[in-house]
Amino acid sequence: MTTPLLTIDSWVADQASRRQPWQAPYRAMYASVWGGIVTDPGLMLVPIDDHMVHRGDAVFDTCKCVGGALYNLGAHLDRLEQSAAAVHMEMPCERDALVGLIRDTVRAGGKPEASVRVLVSRGPGSFGCSPYDCPAPALYIMITDLPPSFMETHPQGATTAVSAIPAKPPFFAGVKNCNYLPNVLMKKEAKDRGVDFVISLDDRGFLAEGPTENVGIVEADGTLAFPTLDNILPGTTMLRVVALARELTGGEGPSSVVFRDITVSQAGAAAEMLIVGTTPNVTAVRQFNDRTFEHALKGPVFRCLTQALETDILTNDALRTAIG
Repeated sequence: MTTPLLTIDSWVADQASRRQPWQAPYRAMYASVWGGIVTDPGLMLVPIDDHMVHRGDAVFDTCKCVGGALYNLGAHLDRLEQSAAAVHMEMPCERDALVGLIRDTVRAGGKPEASVRVLVSRGPGSFGCSPYDCPAPALYIMITDLPPSFMETHPQGATTAVSAIPAKPPFFAGVKNCNYLPNVLMKKEAKDRGVDFVISLDDRGFLAEGPTENVGIVEADGTLAFPTLDNILPGTTMLRVVALARELTGGEGPSSVVFRDITVSQAGAAAEMLIVGTTPNVTAVRQFNDRTFEHALKGPVFRCLTQALETDILTNDALRTAIG
């Protein structure tokens, strides 16, 4: 059998019959290389010679649109710009223009609840490794359906374990880049081991982070502790949860909030353990390695911060950017 030699016309004509089930949540995509927005999943494409594809030479960030407004967009774009600067990559446009493109693409997706992924790549240019082969950076904005928070689909809480995949070195941990092989292997490991999340350890044996989430513990005295920021990606949700927690100290919230080294044994002896992230929000851990948190769902800090974050997402106008 001869392999078909496709043309533009034959390829386009054939796309309607090639829809895949996993494309159902894909709503809209902007690509600077194409100069506009598409809503047909068959057209949501990236050039094969974009260095994001064959070298992982790109940075990204993901926020969410809730009730027709982008939550905490400024913090996500700050981190995107910091990641780009760390790898000496120019932003493809000014902040105001980028916000406008994001809003336009979300609107094109047609849903007020959405996940928004913004990618800045080195751009097309060659199949080599040198970034100087690429004339200009490229921008991609991908809009997909917003998945439910973890606790909505797993009301019993999360199971976790220490990962066999080592944490990234501090520099690369702090840059949200598209070279995600360690994260991919952690996701695979969690699935293969039958747990919801695995947590990496840094080179000194302290807790670092999950594949796409941050982890924290609540100690017996009510202290909320997260791993030191030098060894992890500073999650926008984690930092927002920390700010909310500090506002609540001395009341319903934790007694104090710190960033410090956390050992596996300290995590196993904690009063509560939490997973936080843009998609999972605040998640209660009910199992960590061999430790069962019997009253995970009743943890006072978990309940307090869950309510605080959900309220913040829905009502904090200072952090909500309307798409309309």
